[in-house]
Amino acid sequence: MARFLISFDDGAMTFPEEDLPAVAEDSRRVVSEARDAGVWIFGGGLQRQRRSIVGTDGTVTDGPDPETKPVIGGFSIIEVPSREEAMMWAARLADACRCAQEVREIMFDPDS
Repeated sequence: MARFLISFDDGAMTFPEEDLPAVAEDSRRVVSEARDAGVWIFGGGLQRQRRSIVGTDGTVTDGPDPETKPVIGGFSIIEVPSREEAMMWAARLADACRCAQEVREIMFDPDS
C-alpha cells in the first residue's frame, strides 16, 4: 500500500461564501466514505496565516505571506493500493471542495 498527500493551495476555493455549508458537508461526506473504505489516514484545512521557518540551527524566521507565495490550504493523507485509486479519491475531494487537488506519493518509510 502506498500513501499519498492530496492537497490544494490556500485561496483555491473561490466559490461564493454562501456555498460554504454545502462544501463543508460534501467534504465531510467524502472523508467519511474514505474512513469507511479504510483508506483515510489524516487531513484537515490549515489556518490562513504566515508560516514560520525553522532552520537547521534552530533559528526561526517568518515565512512568506500566503499572498506572495502559494501555500497549502488543506490536505488529506490516504493509503491506497495504487496511484489510480489515489487519483479517484482526489477527484472526489476536488468535486467536494470545488477546487483542483494536487496528488503526491509519500516516500516509503518502514518506521512510519
